Amino acid sequence: MDFDETITTVEALREIIAPPNEVVLAKEISALDTHCRDFISRSPFIILASTDGAGSIDASPKGDPPGFVQVLDDTTLTIPERPGNHRADTLVNLVHHPHIGVIFLIPGTRNTLRVRGSARIVRDRALLDSMALGGKSPELAIVVDMTVAYFHCAKCIIRSKLWSAEQEAANADRDDRLLARAMIEHGDLPFSVDEMQDIIVDDEANRLY
Repeated sequence: MDFDETITTVEALREIIAPPNEVVLAKEISALDTHCRDFISRSPFIILASTDGAGSIDASPKGDPPGFVQVLDDTTLTIPERPGNHRADTLVNLVHHPHIGVIFLIPGTRNTLRVRGSARIVRDRALLDSMALGGKSPELAIVVDMTVAYFHCAKCIIRSKLWSAEQEAANADRDDRLLARAMIEHGDLPFSVDEMQDIIVDDEANRLY
């Protein structure tokens, strides 16, 4: 699609959005303090952002019981890589380009914690065993050497009513076979919706930990 007005320079952008004030800039820290550590220990869900360095960006959700992301020291985090669909988009990106961003969320909490830095894919057995769940250790872990962390204001959570009962009620009757239908149509797969749903349910039942 063609558009008549496109922003192409930082100067043009700043004519519309003023530069951030000192309070916003000062909240960035270079080590994980007590507030960060507590938030990470209570977070069961994160979003990882990575790039292949050639312009392709990926954002990947990951979830486990609260505390699944471990703080190893003031500047180091580790994230277990659990069994998935074998795409390994984040891992492939990190092999080519180590920069990473992480957003931590806590259900019912308005604030988010953002961390960015560089990442390594590791296989140290002691570390992997320390992240075992249901008696199963991950085969890989992402170790993040953070450079910046800061808490993000709650405006997006408030506007979206993300954790509200209103949102939960509005989506309670959504079709839980969306994934099955989408996979068949997007992949032109030779399965019925019932067959694909059975595959999904079996995968959830037998490949979790």
